[in-house]
Amino acid sequence: MGCGSSKPHTTTAAPSGASKSASKSAASPKGAGKKFDTDYKRGSTLGEGAFSVVIEATKRGTDEHYAVKVVTKSKLTKEDEIALKDEIDVLNELKHEHIIRLYNVYEEPSYYYLITEQMKGGELFDRIVSKSFYNEKEARDVCKILFEAIGYCHSKSIAHRDLKPENLLLQSESNDSAIKIADFGFAKRVLTPNSLTTQCGTPGYVAPEILEGVAYDTKSDMWSLGVIIYILLGGYPPFIEQNQRELFRKIRKGQYEFHEEYWGAVSKDAKNLIASLLTVDPAKRLSAKEALSHKWLLADGKKLAAQDLGKNLDEFKKYNARRKFKGAVKAVIMANKLSSLGVNFKADLEDD
Repeated sequence: MGCGSSKPHTTTAAPSGASKSASKSAASPKGAGKKFDTDYKRGSTLGEGAFSVVIEATKRGTDEHYAVKVVTKSKLTKEDEIALKDEIDVLNELKHEHIIRLYNVYEEPSYYYLITEQMKGGELFDRIVSKSFYNEKEARDVCKILFEAIGYCHSKSIAHRDLKPENLLLQSESNDSAIKIADFGFAKRVLTPNSLTTQCGTPGYVAPEILEGVAYDTKSDMWSLGVIIYILLGGYPPFIEQNQRELFRKIRKGQYEFHEEYWGAVSKDAKNLIASLLTVDPAKRLSAKEALSHKWLLADGKKLAAQDLGKNLDEFKKYNARRKFKGAVKAVIMANKLSSLGVNFKADLEDD
C-alpha cells in the first residue's frame, strides 16, 4: 500500500565526508538561483521512481560523494508536490546520528535536487545475513539504535509511517558502520494525538489502526518496529499470508505466535518486548521512550551474547532472499510501466 500520493521507488543512500550545510526551508532551498550542475558532477544511477531518479554525485573540487534525488516537476501532482515539500521540511529538522541527512536542496525550473548522504553499506538486513554467527545481543544492539532514532523523531512530533527493512541502511561497508533510518517520503508531523488519517505504509509492517481507517499517531511506528524486531530475532515475519486480505485480517487482530522451533532459544524478555509492541490497542503499545527502559534493552550483554540464534539466522537468510527477489521483480515491473506509460504513470500502491 502507499500513501495519499504516489511515492518514488528509490534507494537513497550517504556521504563519505559531507558539507554540514542544509536548506532551511523547502520554500527557500540553499541552492536557489544556482544550477545543480555548477556545483556537482553527476555519476551513476542508484534508483528510479515514478517521478524521480536517484543518482550519485560528487561535489566539484572535492572528493565528497552524495546521493541526489532528482525530481521532475512536470510529473508531480499537487499532492505529490505537497508531500515532497513535507519530506524536505521534515529532513531539514531531523539531525540525528542514526537518521539519513539532507544536506541541500536545489530548485530549478524543471527539477528539484535533494542532496543526501550516500549510504555505501547497503541494507542492514543484507549485512546480517552475511554473518556466520548471530546472537541476541547483536539483535538487541540494533533495536536500541532504532528506538533511539525513532524516539528522536517522535520527540519532534514526526511519524515516519513506513518503517521496514529496506529503509534501514548502513553508512559504510565497515563492520562498525552507523545504522541510519532512511526514506521519509511518508513522514508527517503529528500536531495532536491521533491526528493522522491517511492510510499509508507497507503491507506486513503497517499498524492495525491504519488498516482500520481510524485516526492514529506516532504509535503506528512502534508497531512497525515490533514487526522488524520479530524478524531480527526469529528470522521470519510475524504476519505471513499470500492473500493480502487475510494478511490484513491477521494484522488487525494481532494474530501471530512465537513458534517454539525458532523462539525457544530467544529470551522471555525479548518476546515480552515484541508482545508489548505488537499490541493492537495503540494506547497500550509501548512508546519509544518506554521501550528503551524495557528490561531486555537493559539486560546484561554477556548473557544475551550467549543466546545463540544460529538456527534463526538460517531462516533469516531464506526470508531475506525471498524479500530481495520480490524487490527485484517489482523493480522490473516498475521499469516496464515507466517506459510504456511515461509521465502518465501513477505509481501503484506498495505491496510488500
